[in-house]
Amino acid sequence: QLQLVESGGGLVQPGGSLRLSCAASGFTLIIGWFRQAPGKEREGVSCISSSGGRTEYADSVKGRFTISRDNAKNTVYLEMNSLKPEDTAVYYCAADPRYSIPSLESYKYGYWGQGTQVTVSS
Repeated sequence: QLQLVESGGGLVQPGGSLRLSCAASGFTLIIGWFRQAPGKEREGVSCISSSGGRTEYADSVKGRFTISRDNAKNTVYLEMNSLKPEDTAVYYCAADPRYSIPSLESYKYGYWGQGTQVTVSS
């Protein structure tokens, strides 16, 4: 059973930066980051292929967030810059060993972490 553990969340001022990490208990193919704010539906933020050569981003984070992975450590990172209050949410990483093409569709992911809170506020 693949396990995912997120870390790196916290409170940051608008315009600030955070780096989230997602440590997997084993190698997996696609990994995605999702977020859910109170009263809102979960949305895909970014995803990455097994090699790291293919990535996708939600329009709302393009140019501000960067996803990367270190397969030697089975860890995926989400570098978040120029954070805005609307980025406030619980961020989840998700993984699946069945697909090779990353996707922002949550139904393609069978394994989920417990989430980490990101709060952007002054």
